[in-house]
Amino acid sequence: MSSKPTRAATWELVQEYLPSEQMRKHSLAVEAVMRYFARKAGEDEEMWGLVGLAHDIDYERYPEEHCHRAPEILKQAGWPEEYIRAVVSHGWGICTDVEPVSHLEKTLFTIDELTGLVAAAALVRPSKSILDIPVKSVTKKWKDKAFAAGADRSVIEKGAAMLGVELNELIGDTIEGMRTEAEAIGLKGNV
Repeated sequence: MSSKPTRAATWELVQEYLPSEQMRKHSLAVEAVMRYFARKAGEDEEMWGLVGLAHDIDYERYPEEHCHRAPEILKQAGWPEEYIRAVVSHGWGICTDVEPVSHLEKTLFTIDELTGLVAAAALVRPSKSILDIPVKSVTKKWKDKAFAAGADRSVIEKGAAMLGVELNELIGDTIEGMRTEAEAIGLKGNV
């Protein structure tokens, strides 16, 4: 029988399955942004945050099976099916055919790639900080396809369309969410 996971247990799982500091920081960034979007939408902040924190749980250990090993890992940890489905849906069209349908799923699908782009844009600033980056700095980098080439802009655009949100608003909210955990995600910089 599954129950709601806790933040402490989820963080332990992340530390066990994601040994690299970079992946842990990415997971924390996605968690922070998911919590921000949940608060903004009046949704379950804890659920959204935990799904964000654990979304890449199988990525480092099983890169060729990303989103396919996560259900087994999370089931063993006692996660409810709804949470697991949300985690798997973030790989829609990339490594899974589970389409994001809930607001949570669509948000995770959209901001996973966007947090990487925003982080990269913050790191090339003189301050190396998320705390002082304006939306226009990210939109300028958006146009440079060689910059943070791993951040798939088409996924972000598809997600923004699914959410019915303008790209600038999405970027602004993602920055705000990441600011809440600037130090933990290594983007406090020298502001």
